[in-house]
Amino acid sequence: MPNEARQFNILLVEDNEADIHLTIAALRDAIVPSRIHVVKDGEDATAFLKCTGAHVDAVRPDLVLLDLSLPKMDGFELLELMKADPHLKTVPVIVMSGSDRETDQLRAYKLQVAAYLVKPADKDKYFAAIRSIKELWFHSVAPPPRENDASA
Repeated sequence: MPNEARQFNILLVEDNEADIHLTIAALRDAIVPSRIHVVKDGEDATAFLKCTGAHVDAVRPDLVLLDLSLPKMDGFELLELMKADPHLKTVPVIVMSGSDRETDQLRAYKLQVAAYLVKPADKDKYFAAIRSIKELWFHSVAPPPRENDASA
């Protein structure tokens, strides 16, 4: 399996502490090695993705798990920024939102998200949803090659 030798870097952009802890717990038991980086607002996520400020040594994430309702810069603004940047537009983003509005889902898909997950209110269902993301992205899907891995 090609993903076995690769450590996945996941950027979790989430401001809700309970959701952060539940997401990390659901991802923690992954067979594939991973490192989870957490930022709590859109501006901090931008700094992480662009390796600026406190995140000058940040790694390019293999996957972004993004809440839409964030302080300082919402998830849609962050998505627009990522998809406009040639170095970030290939980073897969999965939206994890409390919003089940079709307008939000359509807007997110127009911004090329890989998936849109409506956060279940039930803790066990939320945990199961995160585990299904983990199974798909760590074990089944070939991630985009890292820029320094791909031949130009």
